[in-house]
Amino acid sequence: MAPRFTRRVLRKYDVGYHWCRSCGLLQAEEPYWLDEAYGAAIGELDTGLVQRNLWISRVLAGILYFSFDRQGAYVDVAGGYGLLTRLMRDVGFDFRWSDKYAPNLLARGFEARPGRPHEAVTAFEVLEHVRDPVGFLGEALARWKAGSVLFTTCLYEGEPPDPETWWYYAFEGGQHVSFFSARTLAAVAERLGLRLHSHGEFHMLTDRPIGALRYRILTGRLSRAVGPYVTRRMGSRTWSDFRELQGKGHAPG
Repeated sequence: MAPRFTRRVLRKYDVGYHWCRSCGLLQAEEPYWLDEAYGAAIGELDTGLVQRNLWISRVLAGILYFSFDRQGAYVDVAGGYGLLTRLMRDVGFDFRWSDKYAPNLLARGFEARPGRPHEAVTAFEVLEHVRDPVGFLGEALARWKAGSVLFTTCLYEGEPPDPETWWYYAFEGGQHVSFFSARTLAAVAERLGLRLHSHGEFHMLTDRPIGALRYRILTGRLSRAVGPYVTRRMGSRTWSDFRELQGKGHAPG
């Protein structure tokens, strides 16, 4: 089948993008250029990395505090350099880090270990990097014995956006290979047998009976106030983490 459009990736490869009219998934052809694109695990064009993680930590704190076990364990899969794991531990949640490709720089000593059940996994700004989103999410849920996954990705409406104007394609970086609409996420939820909640760029697949209105409130503007409230109520792990690592013989940074 002919591609929906073809564009230059990494400023050197002509790549076709194919669209599924049924589920709305838009994908690049088999991405033979990914080793080159991932010369660094975090792309140099990702200038919003810190700002995005600060926003995610506020929203996530409210959702977990009001809808999940506050004392449960969580895993940030594809956790990058460990920034979100550290932020969520600073809020007070037992977050752990996991990533196959990036070094854990900011949450050392709090790597996830398979075996124990987890309340949820998180996968922020990940699905657009994945060729098989159903397989990726299913494997993560099974590996970490979780029933929910929270994630972000930028959705499009209707037909695929104009490649000349939609910034999220990020052709120059070459790491974004899958693009989703609301129909796509609904199809993924159905395949996994989970409920879908989606508001803006923040999405959740879960086996929990969480109300849609509660989810929209917690992922909306109220999150600016809820996040700090949760931090005050939970009690940060920053100092207790220091003491734990000190007891294990870790040298202070």
